[in-house]
Amino acid sequence: MESYNPQKIEKKWQNFWEENNFYQAENFSKKPKKYILVEFPYPSGEGLHVGHCRSYSALDAIARKKRMKGFNVLYPMGWDAFGLPTENYAIRTGIHPRVATDKNIANFKRQMKSLGLSFDWSREIDTTDLKYYKWTQWIFLQLFKKGLAYQAEIPINWCPRCKIGLADEEVIDGKHERCGEKVIQRKLKQWMFKITKYADRLIDDLKKMDFLEKIKIQQINWIGRSYGTDIKFKIADCESEIEVFTTRADTIFGVTAIVLAPENKIIENCKSKIKNWPEVEKYIKETEQKTEFERTQLEKIRTGVRLKEIYASNPVNNEEIPVWVVDYVIGTYGGGAVMVVPAHDKRDYDFAKKHGLEIREVISGGDISREAFTDYGKLINSGKFSGLNSKDAIKKITQWLEKKKAGRKSVKYKLRDWVFSRQHYWGEPIPIIYCQKCGSVPVPENDLPVELPYVEKYQPSGSGESPLANIKEWVETKCPKCGGAAKRETDTMPNWAGSNWYYMRYCDPENNKELASQRKLKYWLPVDWYNGGMEHTTLHLLYSRFIYKFLYDIGIAPTPEPYQKRTSHGMILAEDGRKMSKSFGNVINPDDIVKEYGADTLRVYEMFMGPFNQTIAWSTRGMKGVNRFLNKAWKLVLDCIDNLESSKRTIREIHKLSKKIDEDLEKMKFNTAIAAFMEFINFGSENKKEIGRDVIERMLILLAPFAPHLTEELWHQLGFKDSIHNQKWPRYEAKLAKEEIITLIIQVNGRVRDKIEVEVAVSEEKAKELAILSKKVQKWVSGKEIKKVIFVPGKLINFVI
Repeated sequence: MESYNPQKIEKKWQNFWEENNFYQAENFSKKPKKYILVEFPYPSGEGLHVGHCRSYSALDAIARKKRMKGFNVLYPMGWDAFGLPTENYAIRTGIHPRVATDKNIANFKRQMKSLGLSFDWSREIDTTDLKYYKWTQWIFLQLFKKGLAYQAEIPINWCPRCKIGLADEEVIDGKHERCGEKVIQRKLKQWMFKITKYADRLIDDLKKMDFLEKIKIQQINWIGRSYGTDIKFKIADCESEIEVFTTRADTIFGVTAIVLAPENKIIENCKSKIKNWPEVEKYIKETEQKTEFERTQLEKIRTGVRLKEIYASNPVNNEEIPVWVVDYVIGTYGGGAVMVVPAHDKRDYDFAKKHGLEIREVISGGDISREAFTDYGKLINSGKFSGLNSKDAIKKITQWLEKKKAGRKSVKYKLRDWVFSRQHYWGEPIPIIYCQKCGSVPVPENDLPVELPYVEKYQPSGSGESPLANIKEWVETKCPKCGGAAKRETDTMPNWAGSNWYYMRYCDPENNKELASQRKLKYWLPVDWYNGGMEHTTLHLLYSRFIYKFLYDIGIAPTPEPYQKRTSHGMILAEDGRKMSKSFGNVINPDDIVKEYGADTLRVYEMFMGPFNQTIAWSTRGMKGVNRFLNKAWKLVLDCIDNLESSKRTIREIHKLSKKIDEDLEKMKFNTAIAAFMEFINFGSENKKEIGRDVIERMLILLAPFAPHLTEELWHQLGFKDSIHNQKWPRYEAKLAKEEIITLIIQVNGRVRDKIEVEVAVSEEKAKELAILSKKVQKWVSGKEIKKVIFVPGKLINFVI
């Protein structure tokens, strides 16, 4: 009998599938469509890693099953190749980004094909392709025309190593997420997108989507919608008033200070009245050097400077309140002013203790001598509002402020407009021309794409400008409006730009006349199932939903949301439990695994290694176990190839397996599905005479989405001419798939004492009789009165003694 040799069979079948265009999706097929999407990768110099393989293999199994169930499946792949990852690689190696990108894409594609992934390569896209980024630039122009793309000079996060500006989302714990460098603040003129205009829809439309609950929560928390009250505090002897946003208007009688962000313009307006201006000015300048992360860390010491002789008037009692400037308040949220209520806010409590402010209790229920009481409760020391509960008080105090024209109901968001400019070379040129006479002029759509010029020196300049600013012949141009001398925008787009809409281009990748055919978009969208890493379920998901919603508003996208279902997978750690890194020497190269054990072993192991949504460490031992399983499956099929009939219990077992695989694939419980296969193979290996050809054929079809090469080879060895991947997905018979034996848990006073195997329809009396026979149970009930028996059919029996 021929032994299992993946190196011999896998390339053969990969070539066969490719030559016969096996996995090409058909536009407007009469079959129901199913659009399955995995995040396209940055084609880095390191090549494909096992983290990529986890998502690709798992969704590939789902795509294969859906095809066998009669769906017209679109499962595409492309390359997110613009942006910092590639540019940093180019700077590090001295290889031009264009050359590096082409080389890396070729390597990634080779690796993906070696895994036998059923991608539709006829729809391959590359964000650095002129034909693609023409439409990325076109989307920018539409945003500009609608007033959603604008320029503003703002303090931004600046990476000293990469010499570029960063969006807040690209700064993690005060460091650049890509290179790990500590970020500083720098003021630059930047292109911005008004994502804030879509904040409510980005939250509210989540109700309609089949996203994991934790993903919805991430989106909602990032946008940070808060309902509250804007309250006006007038400043004595200074023609200004401070507007404060609070969600706790019920605590207004406990305000003992107002704190302002250093950016708040009121400080400059009242400059002449501030007696200690030099001290205040020094503090503001020191704060300008700090990043937002440094300023807002929860554990930081709350510093600040009092604005001497400046007092704000509390509108509810006309009390004069001192005003401070502090670094922990940010100018872009809530107006850059906060009312300090030390008795009922932890941060305010710490600040008051440090600076000697009064701590005034206005909500009963806590011990403010020890800590702030932050819960709702009954109002005290609050004038005519005393005695109300917090929720009623918030409503009534807000209404009272509205009548006095000293406040109003308000909604605020943590989300800010998106910083879209980047001062690097490897990105889409922003299609704007600057004319002294006409201002910012959009490049005419007929002149798109604005091609990124090939340059030898692509390293960041450090001046705050992109390297493109040094290319005189490219920068200098004519104004499309007046024909006069003008200059091109030299900032480029972020690496997010091309990934915001790539799933739309897969629907119609060769279209040169429009972003994609309306008819094709309407047929394929929304994406039915989108899977990716947890690290992208906040930012990429938010940005792409925003861009898609905008395209929906202008009549391009056919639906309000791009993705019907969004799931995520956990990270794969190295065998030592650390993140895989070249510096640690613990990186697993999928090429090595495929070469030694075969692609099917790698695919099946990545699905078997643990729950799909959890982070888990690589195990060479576990992978070898999977390889033994596939060898065992191979041998079982060839040993039973000539058997005519299957026993009744074998038929029951295969229908149980069929039910298990069918349900587990839909629930992404890949590990338990494969565990069920292993149990069945063990059963079959021990009872080969009971395994007929009918069971072998069904088992191979069920295994095909997981191990496509092995099953294709065995299918043909059974004598079939057509591919196994063209077969119909088998339906199980409910009666046969029903469990006849179950595990019954036995408890005594609610604690598990034993487990026994019983018939599925066992009665309470019979279950009680069998449970009492257990020696482990006897130990706990012998000689004691059983007061009550709780029986849950099919699950447990509990003796209360």
